[in-house]
Order: sequence, then C-alpha cells, then structure tokens
Amino acid sequence: MGNKMPKSAVKKIAMLTAVASLTSALSACVGSNAVTDKVMQFNLEVVDNRYARGGVNILLLPVYALTLAVDVVVFNSLEFWTGKNPLNGSPHIFDSEVKTQYKINENLDPSLRKAPLKPLSNKKGDTDADDEKAVYSVQVNPVNENTIDYDIVYTNGEKAVLRGEKVGEEVTFSLNGEVVTTASMNELSSYMAKQQPQS
Repeated sequence: MGNKMPKSAVKKIAMLTAVASLTSALSACVGSNAVTDKVMQFNLEVVDNRYARGGVNILLLPVYALTLAVDVVVFNSLEFWTGKNPLNGSPHIFDSEVKTQYKINENLDPSLRKAPLKPLSNKKGDTDADDEKAVYSVQVNPVNENTIDYDIVYTNGEKAVLRGEKVGEEVTFSLNGEVVTTASMNELSSYMAKQQPQS
C-alpha cells in the first residue's frame, strides 16, 4: 500500500542523525554566545533604568530565543572547531588554562590539544588570526548638526574614533584626529544611491 523505505536507508538516516546530534552536542552548547551578547548590549543601551531594562528584556524574549539558537547551532560550533568565535574573537572556553583535577594533555598527541581548524579571519590572506583586528562594535554619537563620531571597538580591545564633519558641501573624515579623506555631499549621495536595493 505505502512505500516502505529499505532497512539500509533507515539505518543510514539514523546513523547520520546520531552523528549530527553528537557533533552538535559536543561543540555547540558552550561558547561565548556573541550574537546574544549583541542583543543584550542593545537591551542595556535602550534605557538607563533597571526595571525598564527588565521590561525591554521581556519584550525581547523571542529575539533572545532566535539569537541563542543561532549562537548554539552556528557561532558556538565555529568557536569550538576553530578555537575562536568569528564575531568577537573570544577564545573557546574549553581552551582556558585553569587548575584541573586530571591532566591528560601531556599524554595525548599534540593534534588533540587544540582546535583542529584555523580561526576564521576577516583579512584576505591573513594566516595569523591572533593578529586580527576586526570591528567588534560601533556606536554612533552625534556631536552637533554637522559632526558625527563613530566610536569603534576592535576585537583585540583597541579603540578608535572615526569622525565625519560637514563644512559647507564637503565632509571630512578623520580617524583618531588624522584626516583620512574628504568627499562632497554629491559624491556621498551618489554612493548611497548605488547602495540602495533596486526595486
């Protein structure tokens, strides 16, 4: 009457499901939860009152559920297998140097002492991800009607300020006080028009 799946196919599906579940269970649950941390940071920056923050937290529960799922399935797994979270550069907690009850690393092959894959890097051709300088966060701070500061924090802890200052029809951009470039309002408008999705 109905189509029956061959026993060998059922066994293969069961084996693949078991391997996928085990891989996920070993690697995904523990990590720095970088996406969820970004939502928490947003939650804290909405309002300065602890009770209002609690209210915002309740409103964001569906968002937290989604970001935690993304962290657990994607980013914590990448963090486990590469040794670093690709979003915030945090080393995986399992690589922490702490006082332990059982020391087994010295008896293991060196390949079993650290993450098997190289960390993901935002730099092309970068082979040493430890020197990576990726942007961790950017906060926009209007100074006045003609000036905006972008406070940048990098994954290695360094900070910088990118300032855009409009004088007449020109905007001057400086990084930490050093002029980087100047653009006309027409050039900026043209650039922004090209970035808009075509409908």
